[in-house]
Amino acid sequence: MLHIHSLNDLSLEKTWLTIGVFDGIHRGHQEMIRTLIKGAKENGASSLVISFYPHPAAVLGKRRDVKYLTLPEEKAGILAEMGVDILLTHPFNSGVTDLSAEEFMGNILAKIELKKMLIGYDFALGKNRQGDEKYLSKLGERDGYAVQAFHPISDEMGIISSSRVRDSLVAGKVRNAHQLLGHPYALSGPIIRGDGRGRKINIPTANIEVPDEKIVPLNGVYACWASVRGEKHPAVTNIGIRPTFTPDKVHANIETHILGFKEDIYGEELRLEFISRLRGEKKFDSVNELLSQIKVDIAKAQEILK
Repeated sequence: MLHIHSLNDLSLEKTWLTIGVFDGIHRGHQEMIRTLIKGAKENGASSLVISFYPHPAAVLGKRRDVKYLTLPEEKAGILAEMGVDILLTHPFNSGVTDLSAEEFMGNILAKIELKKMLIGYDFALGKNRQGDEKYLSKLGERDGYAVQAFHPISDEMGIISSSRVRDSLVAGKVRNAHQLLGHPYALSGPIIRGDGRGRKINIPTANIEVPDEKIVPLNGVYACWASVRGEKHPAVTNIGIRPTFTPDKVHANIETHILGFKEDIYGEELRLEFISRLRGEKKFDSVNELLSQIKVDIAKAQEILK
């Protein structure tokens, strides 16, 4: 898959297109993107996804401190696995917000031969959200492309959305997030040196550093799959301040004990897939009490992950 960051890098003949933020690429997004890929292939066209970054809500001042489920490179990885031909991560800035829907689509049509555009049920493009399904369909009739809008995907709790995934993670409900996404929520980052306390109690941990923009699940202990050096291992991950040792700490650590793993992996990339929350963070009265609980956590994680 080709991942580009400017409309100027586009020059395509027959093309099927979808546009949106697609944060998390949840099950609703996936249905539309699979349809895009299948339809494009059947019609000898390229499949193009245009995804905005930063989030429009942050640029328009509708939401402060926006946290993401997927950053652009993560999104590119998921879309590549799905089979998308091209991802354009389009900068969302004041230059975009000032464009009418017709102007924005005109810029796209100058770069591609658009045959079909797929949009979500609540999609609207351009200044004052003028470019909804009805408006874009009229533009399409004039300019030679069809517009198809998708109904939302729902479960027993309502419409599947990125907001629901975020709410689940903030509450530590990683199983719920998994159901909404169709895949486990993941954090990735380089392994950094901690204080070595885990090794001292014979429970070595790998600490990772994740971008500030990423949503981190609620503090607690989780059963995870840890991927490093191309291999996946069962793991127990603690997110928190470690109140037994550092009760005054403000920023949470993300540290993982990879079960049965002894190699030195400092500086390497570690990916964590969150499967189940085992418990909340707790302060223990002694190291022995902590070790007893860790053994329980490991046994629970092994049972869940087997």
